[in-house]
Amino acid sequence: MAKRLLSTSLFFVLFVSACFAQSYAFGIKGGPSAGFQRWDNSFQHDPLLRYNGIVFIESVGEDSRFALFAQGGYHIKGSAIRTPRITAIGQNNQLVEIPSQSTTFQFRNLSVSVGAKQRLNLGLGDSKFYYMFGIRGDYTLSTQLGPKSFSTYDWYGVYYPQKEYVRKINYGAIFGGGFEMPFSELIGMVVELTVNPDFSKQYFQPALNNIINPNPYGGSALINIPQRQISNTTIELTLGFRFLHKIIYID
Repeated sequence: MAKRLLSTSLFFVLFVSACFAQSYAFGIKGGPSAGFQRWDNSFQHDPLLRYNGIVFIESVGEDSRFALFAQGGYHIKGSAIRTPRITAIGQNNQLVEIPSQSTTFQFRNLSVSVGAKQRLNLGLGDSKFYYMFGIRGDYTLSTQLGPKSFSTYDWYGVYYPQKEYVRKINYGAIFGGGFEMPFSELIGMVVELTVNPDFSKQYFQPALNNIINPNPYGGSALINIPQRQISNTTIELTLGFRFLHKIIYID
């Protein structure tokens, strides 16, 4: 999968670079991300800490303060439920030790974004702060919607999302800013922080009725699962390298 993602990303960069008839900058960046999910219009879970990797290209014109950009990358989005170890009363009033658990809900997405960035002249010489915004499209490559293997005490697995209701294609926005620090005329470093909310629902499940209750202590033998909608937001910190490709016209 990693080779396929790298090949797709490199093809994307080459394709976009061919569309620029002037000098352009390109590079690669990546780093940690914190994923948040809105379940049924509320944030109920812990953040999911994962990573991202991105390749990018941007225009370089006479006005170096403004640029158009395009980028593509691999992003893991989602949330987590972390429960401490507890002691419960089981059958025949026996005490049952339930170990601590960490359950993750992951959407592994390939994202493509286009937008604009504005550099700020703050008297730092060639180094610049900038802010950026754009629109984004996502394609879901794979998911992990709960624990990899269910334990004896995981009585709530029936409430977890199901793959059948995952929407593969989604869209959203990218907002953020960063800092560019050149090492030379053609090579530099970039540090960036972005917020990436989804406008569409990554997951939509209709109400499910008369489901067998897996919890032996839950009372009713049948339960109803209400309609479920899930949307993603990530906060991403990236560090990378930026390379300048200059086109010089000679009369």
